Amino acid sequence: MCKFDSCSGHQRGRSSTAFLFFIVNTAVMKLYIVPTPIGNLEDITLRALNVLKSVDFILAEDTRTTKHLLQHYQIDKRCLAYHIFNEHAQVDGYVRQIRDAESVALVSDAGTPGISDPGFLLIRECVRQEIPVECLPGATALIPALVQSGLPCSSFYFYGFLPHKKGKETLLKRFAEMEETVIFYESPHRLVKSLAKMEEIIGPDRQIAISKELTKIYEFTFRGTIHEAVEHFSQQEVKGEFVIVLAGV
Repeated sequence: MCKFDSCSGHQRGRSSTAFLFFIVNTAVMKLYIVPTPIGNLEDITLRALNVLKSVDFILAEDTRTTKHLLQHYQIDKRCLAYHIFNEHAQVDGYVRQIRDAESVALVSDAGTPGISDPGFLLIRECVRQEIPVECLPGATALIPALVQSGLPCSSFYFYGFLPHKKGKETLLKRFAEMEETVIFYESPHRLVKSLAKMEEIIGPDRQIAISKELTKIYEFTFRGTIHEAVEHFSQQEVKGEFVIVLAGV
C-alpha cells in the first residue's frame, strides 16, 4: 500500500511524484465555476467533464454553444441561459435555484466565467449568501498569449476588453507608463484603429505580441513593435479573436 504525506502528494521514501484522484462530490450545495475550451474541444479537463456530468443543471452563457460541447462528450444535462443581457434580472432567481438544488455548474462560451465573461454577479451573491463556490482550473486565453509572447511574465497586468471609445485614450496613457507587461483583448473590427491609437500614445517602438485564434487551426502570433503591428494588420483582412500583450516600460 502506498502512503502519502497528507498535503504533498509524494510517496514517503520515494522521489517520484504520485497523483491523487478524487471523486467529484456533487451531493452538496455548491456552485462550480467550470472553464471550457477556447477553441480546441480537447482542452477541457477530465475533472470539468466529471462535474458537468454530475451537477443538477448548468448555467450557460449561450445554451447552444454549451450543448454542442456536451453533445461532443455525450453529456445529457439541462442548461439554463445566464448571460450579460439577463444576469441582473436573473441572479436572485438563480441563487434560489442553487439553494434548492444540490449542485450547479456555471460555464461561459469559452474560457473561465467571470474573466471578461458573465459570472461575477452570481459568484458575488453566492459568496454573500455563504453558498460554497469552487472554481476549477482550466482554459483562458490570456495565459497562453502571455507565455508564448516572449515578453516578461513575472509581473503582468490584465485589463480585459479595451473600452470602445470613452476612456480608451486615458487607459492607453496608463499602459504607456506601466512597468508590468500588459494584456488585453480586442475585437477584429477595432484592432487596427486601436493599434494606431497605441502608436500615437505609447510610441512606435514598444514591443508587442498579438495572438489570434488561440488553440484553433489558424492560430497565429505576431511579434514586433507597435509600428510593425500597424503595418502588418493594415495590409490584410482582420478576422478572429485577438489577445494583445504589450511590453512594459
